[in-house]
Amino acid sequence: MTEDFYDVLGVSRDASEDEIKQAYRKKASEYHPDVSDDPNAEEKFKKAKKAKEVLTDEEKRQAYDQMGHERFEQAEKRGGFDGGGGGAGGARGNPFGGGGGGAGGFEDIFEQFFGGGGRGGGGDRPRQGRDLRTSLQLDLEEAFQGVEREFTVTRPTQCPDCDGEGHPPDADAETCPNCDGRGQVTQVQQTPFGRMQQTGTCRRCGGEGTLYSETCSTCGGEGQIREESTLSVDIPAGIRDGQTLRMEGEGAPGENRGPNGDLLIEVSVADHPDFDREGDDLQYQHPISFPQATFGDTVEVPTLDGTVEMDVPAGTQSGETFRLKGKGMPRLRRRGRGDLYVQVQVVTPEDLNEEQREALKQFAEAGGEEVDVKEGFFERIKSSF
Repeated sequence: MTEDFYDVLGVSRDASEDEIKQAYRKKASEYHPDVSDDPNAEEKFKKAKKAKEVLTDEEKRQAYDQMGHERFEQAEKRGGFDGGGGGAGGARGNPFGGGGGGAGGFEDIFEQFFGGGGRGGGGDRPRQGRDLRTSLQLDLEEAFQGVEREFTVTRPTQCPDCDGEGHPPDADAETCPNCDGRGQVTQVQQTPFGRMQQTGTCRRCGGEGTLYSETCSTCGGEGQIREESTLSVDIPAGIRDGQTLRMEGEGAPGENRGPNGDLLIEVSVADHPDFDREGDDLQYQHPISFPQATFGDTVEVPTLDGTVEMDVPAGTQSGETFRLKGKGMPRLRRRGRGDLYVQVQVVTPEDLNEEQREALKQFAEAGGEEVDVKEGFFERIKSSF
């Protein structure tokens, strides 16, 4: 059984809107997928977000309190069907049958249960704008360091000429004769359950209750235009491929002076020619010569913030892996850095000079046997390479 929204946020049923928002911020900071190590963080974050959306919406909260959790969720699901058409038997998706004029979604379910207009009431209830999505690609060095990036996005924004009203400021206004300025119209229908009264948004005035003599020529009455915007976002060091950043208030403009939605930025990190990434760790293949593997050596290994020295012990085999602690990617959700795993590959020489051939020949002849070699024999082999 799904948790009650009040229980999800840990607030009482008579909590104020500010208390609900404060409880949500606390849950979000605890369970946001970008900051939490909880394996169920994403699910818990979504539950908290849904609870906040419902309980901070006056009409949805009223419906939730009266219907209860399960019936409320059922009503929302039923709002996903088409509500138009049908005769005495009722249209599919309309819980009471009859024609719904094509209305759908939660607002219409609310109207059918309680007679209130989700989009009506004069159309003056503020609504948050919808979230928008975009993408941004980084290279591994940028993901390692963290970077401030500018990017361009085309998005809807409030029309500057009418301030989102959809009509010029000096347009003549008159009360909508279809709804008498209420923004809603009421229909009485005969259904298998008896006579039902259904209230919906007035189509003529769009729920505003007012008609205007002209519409804004810039936005065509929509109150919004699409324009290109340049924004700047801080990319945290250690971000991984596929993670999403949220820029609050940079989404679509709200309706009736409601707040803007958010902009969600999906980050992709390009493959690197030298390093492979696994979580916070990096992998690198480093070539060494046969004498280095045989006699041991100290080699310089590149990392994303400079070169470091690594000891290769005598007798190292090709394919052996060494761990350089703390030389990987920054850990996004906790302190420190991952590790760098260096796999050495012994390179077989292709072009040998005469001295090198002679040195290897002597080495081969001496290998596996206890032979008396001249002083400095192995040093000469090593130095010849």
